[in-house]
Amino acid sequence: MKSNLENGTLDLSSDVFITIAGYAATNCFGVKGMAMRNVQDGIVQILRRDNLSKGVKISAVQDSDAIDVELHIIVEHGVNIPAVCRSIMEEVRYHTEKQTGVKVETVNIFVDSIMSGK
Repeated sequence: MKSNLENGTLDLSSDVFITIAGYAATNCFGVKGMAMRNVQDGIVQILRRDNLSKGVKISAVQDSDAIDVELHIIVEHGVNIPAVCRSIMEEVRYHTEKQTGVKVETVNIFVDSIMSGK
């Protein structure tokens, strides 16, 4: 993703956006972690912090300098899922835009599993 600055351009790798979005999401209350779905057998795996990229997808918005973010998460049992998702959307948008200067058009969240808090 390229960003035009006053004295030139800044070219950011999608890995930068993935890392920011992944950390912002996993720091929200009620999130147990990012998820990677094994398409073949339908098993959901929780990802470690060093492997967040498999639970985050970044797409450039056509005819715009904005991005779309897709997150696959695992939430803690007993939390209010809509409230957790709203919090994630706000955090991901805020941190991504603040740190990169790139507008986040949408944040789509897929709750792939619920885990016990114990």
